Amino acid sequence: MLELQTYGTDTVQPPVLIAHGLFGSARNWGVIAKRMSDTRRVVGVDMRNHGSSPWIDSHSYPDLATDLAEVVATLGGTADLIGHSMGGKAAMVFALSQPEMVRRLLIADIAPVVYSHSQQSMITAMRSIDLSQVETRADADRQLAHAVDEASVRAFLLQSLDVKAREWRLNLDVLERDMDLIVGFPDVHGLFSGPTLFLSGATSDYVLPDYRATIKELFPNAKHAKIPQAGHWLHAEKPREFEASARAFLGG
Repeated sequence: MLELQTYGTDTVQPPVLIAHGLFGSARNWGVIAKRMSDTRRVVGVDMRNHGSSPWIDSHSYPDLATDLAEVVATLGGTADLIGHSMGGKAAMVFALSQPEMVRRLLIADIAPVVYSHSQQSMITAMRSIDLSQVETRADADRQLAHAVDEASVRAFLLQSLDVKAREWRLNLDVLERDMDLIVGFPDVHGLFSGPTLFLSGATSDYVLPDYRATIKELFPNAKHAKIPQAGHWLHAEKPREFEASARAFLGG
């Protein structure tokens, strides 16, 4: 069972379930989840091989979708879903395979397509740190700076480092091995006809106009929106704007 972080106590409406992206955790979404819990129960998950959830020798989207279905079953059988990047793909596969369990679907800056980019460089960077020399997060940041220029990216990755235990809360071996599955998208059947919003960062190139036909085929009621001056990490770059968009869509 996935590790959950639950905010709010409302049980009248279906809960909002948040699925994070690659190398992330429910913790990355804590601020938005807490704020949205003033009117809804909001549940963040650590996806398998991430955070405090189990390490499992598989990281395919059908498996991740099954994980989400098991969580929703424990939450009452129906939920609104927010999924970012890898979590967005998992949420899409879940909604396509179990549409009766999803009321509304918000997909953050990802499409149901195969991408050519790989995140292998991030795994290489994380492995470059000599954890035996890490006493503080600043020690790890100094080492990671040799491989990753952007301070914001380093800060994000280091959220998954347990400094005291000197270990990553990421199953880097399986994530590396299954990277093609993660940047890919499975051959899926069926459709999800419920309300769906593809919310993208205006400066991101993850959801291109060329992908809209594929999106429409699988999600016939999909709508599209962009957050200005935001890239792929739109929820972190523009949290208030993301929250406002999510509230408006999920409260509809």
